[in-house]
Formats: sequence, C-alpha cells, structure tokens
Amino acid sequence: MSFVRSYLAEQLKDPEFKKVWEAGEKEFQLRARLIELRKKRGLTQRDLARKLNTKQSVISRIENGEQNISLAYLNKIADALNAEVEIRFKPKAKRAIRRYKLVKHDEVHT
Repeated sequence: MSFVRSYLAEQLKDPEFKKVWEAGEKEFQLRARLIELRKKRGLTQRDLARKLNTKQSVISRIENGEQNISLAYLNKIADALNAEVEIRFKPKAKRAIRRYKLVKHDEVHT
C-alpha cells in the first residue's frame, strides 16, 4: 500500500474527515463523469459551451469544481451530451452491531 493510500486509510477513521472526504468524492466523480462523457462525444469545452449558449470558462469552472450547478443545469448539460441524469438513493451501510452477553456475577470466571 502506498504512503498516500495508507495515510488516507488512517484519516478516514476520523468520522468528521470521512464525512467531508465522501462529500467531496461524490462531487469529484460527477465532474470526472462529465469530462469523460464530453470527451467521449468528441466535444471540447468550447463545443459544449456553444451547445449550452454559455462561455467555455463556465464549462471549465464546472469541470474543475469551481462552480456549483443546479440540478436543472445538470440536466441541460446531460441533454447537450445526449445523456440522462440518474439519481439513486440507497441506504447507508449498516454499522456493525456489537452484541454483549449478560452474565450473572457468579458466572464470571477469573
């Protein structure tokens, strides 16, 4: 395991860090998918901007995570890329439940 992965694994044990990391990870995945789809369609940022009647710099800021976008605008981008936005909600992973056996004091052996 690389130093970075090892360090990240250690940091992810902190619930606050993990929450922030996971929120950022989802945004990163969205941006990566937009870039991947745009390139797969053979479009430059400028091409996509023209389809959306906006500037290339807007597309760049979206792809770099420097600009938040609404779901409506995300749908508009998807339409320009001949794609659909799919949103899924899934249950969070269950936490391990610890089970304890209660025993009477006289049953405990030393």
